[in-house]
Amino acid sequence: MRAALYRRPGPAAEVLHVEEIERPQPGPGEVLVRVRASGVNPTDFKSRAGMTPRPIDEFQIPDQDGAGIIEAVGPGVDPGRVGERVWLWLAAAGRRWGTAAEWTVVPERQAVPLPDGASFELGASLGVPAMTAHYCLFCDGPVNGQTVLVAGGAGAVGHFAIELAKRAGARVITTVSSGEKAALAEKAGADLVVNYRTSDAVEEIRAFASTVDRVIEVALGADLELDLAVSRPGTTIVTYAAEAADPVLPVRACMAANVIVRFMLLYHLPAAALDRAVADITAALAAGDLTGLPVHKYPLDHIAAAHEAAEAGVVGKIIVTP
Repeated sequence: MRAALYRRPGPAAEVLHVEEIERPQPGPGEVLVRVRASGVNPTDFKSRAGMTPRPIDEFQIPDQDGAGIIEAVGPGVDPGRVGERVWLWLAAAGRRWGTAAEWTVVPERQAVPLPDGASFELGASLGVPAMTAHYCLFCDGPVNGQTVLVAGGAGAVGHFAIELAKRAGARVITTVSSGEKAALAEKAGADLVVNYRTSDAVEEIRAFASTVDRVIEVALGADLELDLAVSRPGTTIVTYAAEAADPVLPVRACMAANVIVRFMLLYHLPAAALDRAVADITAALAAGDLTGLPVHKYPLDHIAAAHEAAEAGVVGKIIVTP
């Protein structure tokens, strides 16, 4: 099969190559999936660049998320799953078989039935961002009736956080940095969209809601002052991304605000939390409550350009089509 891979970390154009390699075979409890779409996330290019070092077993096929069709199953898997449309999550976690290839193999629980109304591109957009958004929202219980602030509502995590929070009965405020991103956040269903570059974000948020109950945070260091200003005692700030420089935490200000600051990384979540996210995301898909961001498609031969576009922060979703 044709696969994009790298044998050492480094810049995309230097280390990513498309090669012919032997197609993997599904082992016990695994399925073989013909990949129709592979999603590129920050975790993928950070691993490839060596920013989050991980062992390489001879070679690494990048990209955790994808979607396709099950073509074969290993021992212990129901043969009836052959032909099933599926979305994939954490395909390359501790494994060499990411989704930037014509085929991949994953444990069967990581190949989730994709509702007929959902495209392969949308299926490949879920995984890391939608599951991260789900945990950030629901790790402490329901958010029905709460006011949720989503930082960066036009990013992939922010987009799904808005849609999942609205589905769960929350009021959603989100911050963005441009008119283009504001339009995307409004389309996702946010009740209030604040462009922090053109308005007083704190004043605008307080005019809409005196305080917020939960913050889904992409840039803790840059946004903590705003988060504290709109919080109440007991507000939970959940951060899911690391910035280039670690922030200095204003301990006294956090004490005075009586907030809870929670950190999360998808790779280290309990299996039960991952399974809950998968079930809820699939139910939301089936109900038509999840949509995709604008898609930028790249053929497999242009995998380096796809990773470079993701690193550059292109607005929308980068999809590789093997």
